Amino acid sequence: MKSTRRPAELLPGWPAGAARELARCLRRSYRLELMEPGQPCLLWVSGRHEPGVHAIGTLAGEVRHDADGPVVDVDLTLLPHPVPRADLLADPDARDAEVLRMPAGSNPSWLSAVQFAAVLDRVPDGG
Repeated sequence: MKSTRRPAELLPGWPAGAARELARCLRRSYRLELMEPGQPCLLWVSGRHEPGVHAIGTLAGEVRHDADGPVVDVDLTLLPHPVPRADLLADPDARDAEVLRMPAGSNPSWLSAVQFAAVLDRVPDGG
């Protein structure tokens, strides 16, 4: 899941290492049918200030539709330090990830198993 807002803006007072559930807006696409509760999920923050992976967790529910469009709940744990975009761009396994090629793209984005492993390799205790 992508955001232009930093975790402290999404959930003020969210401490590192703590899990929080939040709803994320999605764009209508075939990908919604591929999403299932329990699948791994990342919070990617785009922009100029600390772009990269800021939280890791799982999809907490089914995709639902409200007045503004599709939404999904995610259960995310805030990382003590983000996985920097620059580190992932330098990694041959991660550098071609969709989120790196199109950081302003819509939710949900997608990572291959190899790309996801490259992120986890940079997370203390593997997330």
